[in-house]
Amino acid sequence: MTLVSLLLALVLEQFKPFKAAAYLYPPLERLGRFFEERFNDGQAKHGVIAWCLMVLPPTVATAVAYFLIYTLHPLLALLFNVVVLYCTMGFRHSSHFFTRIHACLRAQDLQQARRLIGEWRGHLHDMSSTEEVVRLSIEQGIVGAHRQVFAVIVWFLLLPGPCGAVFYRMADYYARVWGQRSGPTIGEFGSFARQVFEVIEYVPVRTTAIAFSIVGDFEDAAHCWRTQASQWHDKSEGILLAAGGGALGVRLGLPINQSGEGLERPELGTGDEAEVEHLQSFIGLIRRALVLNVLVLVTMGFAHVAG
Repeated sequence: MTLVSLLLALVLEQFKPFKAAAYLYPPLERLGRFFEERFNDGQAKHGVIAWCLMVLPPTVATAVAYFLIYTLHPLLALLFNVVVLYCTMGFRHSSHFFTRIHACLRAQDLQQARRLIGEWRGHLHDMSSTEEVVRLSIEQGIVGAHRQVFAVIVWFLLLPGPCGAVFYRMADYYARVWGQRSGPTIGEFGSFARQVFEVIEYVPVRTTAIAFSIVGDFEDAAHCWRTQASQWHDKSEGILLAAGGGALGVRLGLPINQSGEGLERPELGTGDEAEVEHLQSFIGLIRRALVLNVLVLVTMGFAHVAG
């Protein structure tokens, strides 16, 4: 059932992408604002309470609903899995930026590509070179593919029914909304959301990095992961980008021009300077990693049946 659910959700998402920005994130934003207004006094302990009230009840409710539906009929439970996965998983949630940037760069429309990467990242990149735009697109694509597809698959397998997918998506969202903010209006309120998400990401990040290594240049990916990841400001992202850059044979990270200022960043990955052709190579890497995940699930399924 697990493999069938994932395959159906992936196929459905390819033909009819779920509009998370229109249907999923607005209610999550309203709920987050509701709890933040009532609990946020700048203290970490109240952030813990708010996070638990936001993330755990939907997770438990999804698990209970799955088991109740399963008692009615396994096919209904399968459909429930597909619906939940369709709403919580899918690289198409953010890949439209990548696709449009790729098209702009192939058409040599650097100005439009700069505008799109700025909109995607939430920063201005009006002075970025083509090489910078390519690097940033690959970086955003690697992190997006992990958080929208590969990490959801891992948590779907770890927890019963589809509640793992709900758990990861909720934790990911509030880690970004609360955990990445700073200043007097948030204080330490978002620290727990950030810290617990680092724990939640521990296994999925390493699973994705291993997949990149296997389907790409294994030796370079492993070397970059081991020697470069800890230099990045976010260790989880550092593992993904170092392994992804090594697997692709392209240099990521490095200084960039952001909002009119130079931003120093360490080098991740190895090999060639980023070029437009590497965007297509990145797409191939993600597809191969996804196929590898499916093959692993098929093997697990046969092993379960044989056992």
